[in-house]
Amino acid sequence: MKSTTPFNIDFMGGRKVFAGLSLAYILFSILYISVFGMNFGLDFTGGTLVEVQMPVAADPDEVRSLLDESGLRDGMVQLLGSEREVLVRMPPQVDIDQASLGDRIVETLRVKYGDVVLKQSSFVGPVVGNELREDGALAMLAALAAIMVYVMLRFTRQFAIASIVALIHDVIAVLGCFAIFGWTFDLSVLAAVLAIIGYSINDSIVIADRIRENFRNMRRATPLEIVNKSLNQVLERTLITSGTVLLTLIALLLVGGDSLRGFSLAMTIGVFFGCYSSIFVLAAMVIFMNVTREDLVAPVDEEKRLEEGPL
Repeated sequence: MKSTTPFNIDFMGGRKVFAGLSLAYILFSILYISVFGMNFGLDFTGGTLVEVQMPVAADPDEVRSLLDESGLRDGMVQLLGSEREVLVRMPPQVDIDQASLGDRIVETLRVKYGDVVLKQSSFVGPVVGNELREDGALAMLAALAAIMVYVMLRFTRQFAIASIVALIHDVIAVLGCFAIFGWTFDLSVLAAVLAIIGYSINDSIVIADRIRENFRNMRRATPLEIVNKSLNQVLERTLITSGTVLLTLIALLLVGGDSLRGFSLAMTIGVFFGCYSSIFVLAAMVIFMNVTREDLVAPVDEEKRLEEGPL
């Protein structure tokens, strides 16, 4: 069978090295998250959100410094639409009544900027934040379970296990990046993680389908040769698809503003790890679990085989 792919890369030749690197990074991420935790946003920890209209153009860094000096620390300040529309996200403060925190923020801004107009003020309690965190974790587990059932029905048990391991790898890899660098994990990032699960499984399904077809067609090749050829055949599609997605995400990172930064950052990291895991996690596990041609060849109807005669 003549290959039509311009690539001939020995991906599986370095599978043990990449498996070691992946395992080390995932274990380090789990350990780091266990010890230091995540930098959860207001959606999960509770806090106050205040939207105000300033009388003059505002500098977010200057507003943040002003709030820090007045004892309101660790707040996030961003512009909304124009330089006069300011959004302040403030986590719970020690020795300050959380119900009056919004009024305290507005009063602090009025001391310096004068006629500051309050447009919106909302408070998220810690109980609601804990519920959102638990619901988010359940949503990820439900997505992983549904995907595992789907892959098991469409392919085999080995592919289902390999796909779930690759997806768990991607999720922990993204969470590890946010934990290590101290980036805020909020609902938009959770949405990105769920989107990454869908994106990554799509790439994994394409690779798994090509591996299955090549197992059926390449009767004299070894499993290692079949997996390598399958990866090279879909590499061009993967590069084009992931490249176009990354271009959009980079544009969001550059011009999307603070409100979309967490989502676009998580998606960018997730797309990279999704491509990586489809090759060096899913495909490597197919080799590790010794998937054979007999596992993937479709059963032939006995009467049809007798009608066709001996092979």
